[in-house]
Amino acid sequence: MSTFLLEIGLEEVPAHLVTSSRIQLVERTTTFLAAHHLSVEQIKAYATPRRLAVQLINVAEQSEALSEEKRGPSIERAKDDNGGWTKAAQGFARGQGATPDDFEEREGYVWLTKRTPGISASEILAKIGDEVVMQMKFTTYMKWANNDFLYVRPIRWVVALLDSDVINFNVLEVKTGRVTRGHRFLSNEHIEIPDAASYVETLQAQYVIADADARKSKIRTQLETIATQNNWLLNLESSAAEDLLEEVNNIVEWPTAFSGNFDNKYLELPDEVLMTSMREHQRFFYVTDETGKLLPHFLSVRNGNVENIDNVVAGNEKVLVARLEDAEFFYHEDQQKTIAENMEKVKKLVFHEKIGTVYEHMQRVGVLSKTLARALNFDDVKKNDLARASEIYKFDLMTGMVGEFDELQGIMGEHYAKLFGESDAVAIAIKEHYMPTSATGKIATTDVGAVLSIADKLDTIVTFFSANLIPSGSNDPYGLRRAATGIVRTLQDKQWHVALKPLLVNYVKSTGSVTKNANLSAIIEFILDRVRKLTLDNGIRQDIVAAGTTQTDDIDIVNIAARTQVLSKHLNDVDFRDIIEALTRVSRLAGKVETDNRDVDANLFENQSEEALFSATKAINLQTINSQSSEDVYRSLSGLQDVISNYFNATMVNVDNEVVKNNRYAQLHQISDLISELGDLEKIVIK
Repeated sequence: MSTFLLEIGLEEVPAHLVTSSRIQLVERTTTFLAAHHLSVEQIKAYATPRRLAVQLINVAEQSEALSEEKRGPSIERAKDDNGGWTKAAQGFARGQGATPDDFEEREGYVWLTKRTPGISASEILAKIGDEVVMQMKFTTYMKWANNDFLYVRPIRWVVALLDSDVINFNVLEVKTGRVTRGHRFLSNEHIEIPDAASYVETLQAQYVIADADARKSKIRTQLETIATQNNWLLNLESSAAEDLLEEVNNIVEWPTAFSGNFDNKYLELPDEVLMTSMREHQRFFYVTDETGKLLPHFLSVRNGNVENIDNVVAGNEKVLVARLEDAEFFYHEDQQKTIAENMEKVKKLVFHEKIGTVYEHMQRVGVLSKTLARALNFDDVKKNDLARASEIYKFDLMTGMVGEFDELQGIMGEHYAKLFGESDAVAIAIKEHYMPTSATGKIATTDVGAVLSIADKLDTIVTFFSANLIPSGSNDPYGLRRAATGIVRTLQDKQWHVALKPLLVNYVKSTGSVTKNANLSAIIEFILDRVRKLTLDNGIRQDIVAAGTTQTDDIDIVNIAARTQVLSKHLNDVDFRDIIEALTRVSRLAGKVETDNRDVDANLFENQSEEALFSATKAINLQTINSQSSEDVYRSLSGLQDVISNYFNATMVNVDNEVVKNNRYAQLHQISDLISELGDLEKIVIK
């Protein structure tokens, strides 16, 4: 069994693309091997900023020999009256690369066994350039030299070794070989890899740790050692720290951690300013004391060894201090202007040229917030806090700090609002209205902040849809999908039952020309798509999601999500199929006749099954249904299964007597309305 190595040498790949590219290379290699029936014991993946590589362990000498039976024409068609082979039989043989002498006769047909011998591993692996390397897809591309071909970064070398032998092929003008590159600064010569199995050790000797996991582990150990030696606390477990560690890991090949310092005076700045300056702008890790208070030190990682590390530390300290000097200046300068002065500038700030200003957006959000607060029965204190927050929540966009550090919008709004005497509730809402900032980000914790967040995102979606600035495909430049996801997650987190459809109808009527072209059905479907995406991500079956997330008269996101969960929960019940079949039989039949009549006259009943169904559904009315949980709704409706079956066994709905027929359809529609509270059950695939 052999070892194969493929290494793609590149100009430095952006850090955020290294890990995904490594994963993609493994996936494409796995698919390639399966397509060629070449077995390997293990695929090891490697990646640094300058290389993507896979090492195939225990490669079979050749692909699996294949044997496939092909059925030809019937014996009657294959042979003429004299027993000779007909043109049909001869054509079939030719098409399979055989002769009629190879036929077997059985089951009334002629058969050929087509055997494909195994192909050598070296012959197969020579195709990996065209079928794997050249087929890689990225979100960022470059074109270089005279090539029309696009890749994440220019390809500078390709290593392809089967044990110690070079597998020859070309990737563009680059011919495969055994020569790789060591560390850009610590290893100046081109390096020959003697054989595929010695790849990691060869690079290690040239100051390159090719294994991303090993490299990250080394970085983590170095950082924690420095922190422990200085009695600093370093939290590498938070999602932000994990993201930073991943990024740092993808910009170095030979990591050396170090620490630096800055003046205590900068600790007067808000913690978020310091953390943003260190983490986002310099890729530094911050440290705290045992109480969680920030310390005037930082940790970072160099792509190199310890040589002249003092110069590296001094250079990084100088760059960080320059950032902090700017932050300190803006922090004190911003406090010289009032919220009202900043709001005057907001009035001139363009939200979008087709929609208007940020100030106009805020005014609409204020109206929407007030409506939501009323629907959610907020007390006067919350209503007043919400009204004040909606008046000023974008003021920090005009501050120097946010102009310099745009990641701090909302965060600085909270700090400045408190400094200017606003209540904690108002200040926190200013920060929380941006939440969640990602599909999995934190939800606003306060009720005032959550409503402001929902209202801000709703107005954004409605006005952009009205201006025909609608996401298409993967293109979503204004983050409307993220906004819709935020609305859905916030409503679910708060368990707020809000009827979105009537809310939006009234909202559009009250906001004038800027929303007059809004297609509310499309907007609601857009939001429901986010419910479907989140529900599918939780592993719920697609047909259940489709059934549970159909549009209703009110569009209560919490109910829609809950009923989908309930349907999925009961999916494997022994009686689930019978229940759904009974309920959908009612819905299907009711759907054949349109009527607004829901008044059922019991005097027109002609058998006991009609009376039984009427009695069983009498207690399950819409008012009762609306006050129940989705679980209770399911249990109430599932109790109708036997009654419905008995009804259809004993009752013909489409009778000649129009009065009786209409009465029966009124009863079916009455029940169908109740069933629709669980969604469109006809979309469920019953197996």
